[in-house]
Amino acid sequence: MSLRRGDSLGGRAAVVGIGATEFSKDSGRSELKLAVEAVHAALSDAGLTPGDVDGMVTFTMDTSPEITVAQAAGVGELSFFSRVHYGGGAACATVQQAALAVACGLAETVVCYRAFNERSGRRFGSGVQQREPSAEGAALGWSLPFGLLTPASWAAMAAQRYLHTYGLEPEVFGQVAVLDRKYAATNPAAYFYGRPLTLAEHAASRWIVEPLRLLDCCQETDGGQALVVTSAERTRDLPQRPALIAAAAQGAGRGQEQMTSFYRDDLSGLPEMDVVAQQLWRTSGLGPGDVDMAVLYDHFTPFVLMQLEEFGFCARGTGADFVAAETLPLNTHGGQLGEAYLHGMNGIAEAVRQLRGTSVNQVDDCARVLVTAGSGVPTSGLLMTR
Repeated sequence: MSLRRGDSLGGRAAVVGIGATEFSKDSGRSELKLAVEAVHAALSDAGLTPGDVDGMVTFTMDTSPEITVAQAAGVGELSFFSRVHYGGGAACATVQQAALAVACGLAETVVCYRAFNERSGRRFGSGVQQREPSAEGAALGWSLPFGLLTPASWAAMAAQRYLHTYGLEPEVFGQVAVLDRKYAATNPAAYFYGRPLTLAEHAASRWIVEPLRLLDCCQETDGGQALVVTSAERTRDLPQRPALIAAAAQGAGRGQEQMTSFYRDDLSGLPEMDVVAQQLWRTSGLGPGDVDMAVLYDHFTPFVLMQLEEFGFCARGTGADFVAAETLPLNTHGGQLGEAYLHGMNGIAEAVRQLRGTSVNQVDDCARVLVTAGSGVPTSGLLMTR
């Protein structure tokens, strides 16, 4: 990869509002309603009104278009709207898009949102039932006929190679599940509030696709989450402590596919996350030792270990030992394994709470937070500071 000079984004935009619906298994209302509730909650938190919003960003997978959410939420004219592809890999990139728009003067206040009935409606874990002719469908043609129909089955291939490469057993993945549930147990917003987990319980859970057990896979959730992004200058007039966006990045590796990059040279790592890591460290001037806590996308436990290794927090194959030592606070909201699966957007909200000093599992003097988006797919990441 060629080295590039640092970007000029750092510190010019900030997240000033966060809002969410309750996290449930049956919301009882439409995805549009969930999106609007989350947007209103985030604006209220920011001390702003729908009339202040002139930009909106979401995921290509979201069923509620920007203009529809704007109309239903009482937002007026939009000067910027955007969508980011690749499922959970879009999470941090929605904030990146919003920050770029604000920094360039294309918009003043941008709302990022994601809402779905992923438990009571369409469930990603049910697998691919059909695919319209497309380049993406052609790529899946190399795996679907052989029974690799679900995200868990795609992730399992990489997880198996990771274990083989480093001489490990599937039990090492339990370290991530136990840590997430430890934090979820003290978070009233978490689905697994009051329900911590032991390594023995993880090891006793049923196989989904070897080497992944039930407790290696994130839950399915109904809910919505929204974030409000504006300029650093404007934050001086708003009630909340801003979470400044020190750096933002997207990344896709060579030979990248959507969780089926089985023909790359090495399946024991996440090259797309390495692309993100190198950009974040370079453009921010920070390194692993400067981070006070991290929110790492945890749709499947093995990918948390690989992310730690890609970002340089620990050596290859030692991610589980690093997690067990609790050297770095991780996923203090309980993650998607413990709090809720909102395609990573709830993790960004937790980073904001940590920087504000309002998390239920607050890290002392937390000033710098790393956040990542979905792995195994083209992805994104953020470094946020006080």
